[in-house]
Amino acid sequence: MDKISIDRLVVFGKHGVFEAENILGQKFLVSVVLYVDTRKAGLTDDLTCSINYGEVSQDIIKFFQDNTFKLIETVAEQLAKELLLKYDLAEKVDVKIEKPWAPIAIPVDSVSVEISRGWHKAYIATGSNMGDKKAYLDEAVEKLKKHPYCKVIKVSDYITTEPYGGVEQDVFLNGALEIKTLLYPEELLKLLNKIEAEAGRERIIHWGPRTLDLDILFYDDCIIDTPTLTVPHIDMQNRDFVLIPMAQIAPYHRHPVLGCTVGQLLSRLNG
Repeated sequence: MDKISIDRLVVFGKHGVFEAENILGQKFLVSVVLYVDTRKAGLTDDLTCSINYGEVSQDIIKFFQDNTFKLIETVAEQLAKELLLKYDLAEKVDVKIEKPWAPIAIPVDSVSVEISRGWHKAYIATGSNMGDKKAYLDEAVEKLKKHPYCKVIKVSDYITTEPYGGVEQDVFLNGALEIKTLLYPEELLKLLNKIEAEAGRERIIHWGPRTLDLDILFYDDCIIDTPTLTVPHIDMQNRDFVLIPMAQIAPYHRHPVLGCTVGQLLSRLNG
């Protein structure tokens, strides 16, 4: 993507581990790179189609004035988050915080922390086969919409499907949704588990009945295999109740392991 850069903006802040730093304050140098598509702005000469770097600079100054943190790691993290949440056109941001004359008792020009943060695309499978199934699914979507670090982009229709896994139980209502999120995969999983718990989800019988089931199907093009999370979802290619709603909202999304699109996986399963 195109970049809008602010290089070594001089700001004054009260950030540091030592009490004197929080009281007296000191100078910081802030560099920011905003990743944004500037094509429309370049063709129309219209500032509203881009990001005003002067406004961003003022936001950075105000951020430093309004906050006090011990670690410049926290300063960088919180500033990146604030910029991504305010400027909708920004897909990603690089933030570098330099601290000249850091109090470390040895000669040094400056120390710095540099991070990259951005919006991530995730696809989530939803399901319920207890109580008011549609209400559980709708409530999950609304909670994701209201979360400050998530944006719901697409929601599939709900479909009625037979239980999977051999446990005798009621039919399911299933769906899928696309979101953009600032959360990392494990953080997103924690949020989904929290929403499930709030819906009364109990993990008693494997593949058993549940009020709400939320599974991460894809997270960008990441391949993740940890004790708590596997992405892409390990068995989605065999589950029509996952592929049918996914094919409605993202038929051309490609599975990073199998190399097939969602539409192709569904065709193979039905073939």
